[in-house]
Amino acid sequence: MPQFDPRVDAYIEKSADFAKPILLHLRELVHAACPEVEETWKWSFPVFVYKGAIMCNMAAFKEHAVFGFWKAALLSDVDNILTVTDRQSMGHLGKLQSVKDLPKNTVLKKYIKAAMKLNEDGIKVPAKPKPAAGEKKEVIVPAYFISELKKNKDAAKVFKAFSYSNKREYIEWFEDAKTEETRNKRMAQALEWIAEGKSRHWKYKNC
Repeated sequence: MPQFDPRVDAYIEKSADFAKPILLHLRELVHAACPEVEETWKWSFPVFVYKGAIMCNMAAFKEHAVFGFWKAALLSDVDNILTVTDRQSMGHLGKLQSVKDLPKNTVLKKYIKAAMKLNEDGIKVPAKPKPAAGEKKEVIVPAYFISELKKNKDAAKVFKAFSYSNKREYIEWFEDAKTEETRNKRMAQALEWIAEGKSRHWKYKNC
């Protein structure tokens, strides 16, 4: 029996008009290819789970929608449809602005089936090796925050120069938000602070 989540219904309904048919099409396609898939809600966007593990996800922004495979790094891109293959990227099919931007249903279903097989076999994406002593660590910056930084050159410049811990503290603050509205408010506040060169916990530095 299909496992639908009302939060996904609400998300699609609130999405921009151009994105609704894209999200509905992707949702239908995932369920058709994988009848046992379960919908859930993580990081403020719809996620599809199969065999207890994340399989794929979708999201909509102001001007485009995205669809991604959790284990994209392990998929064989035989049809050359994946724009990027790292797991950290949200969208692996590029920026979607209409259903026409999607691969053919038969092709996308083939990739979904391949993603299903990885979950069925319990295969995980190998963890990245820990940085060697003295090697600079990097923070994975979510696509939604990269988009906001591009609109604020001052904040982008300061954030780029921030230390690993300063970047991580801000990203964790966004990721901990329970709703998209809360996350957006936090990002707006963060951009002000970052542009001023302030860390996430700047208020308590001299306490």
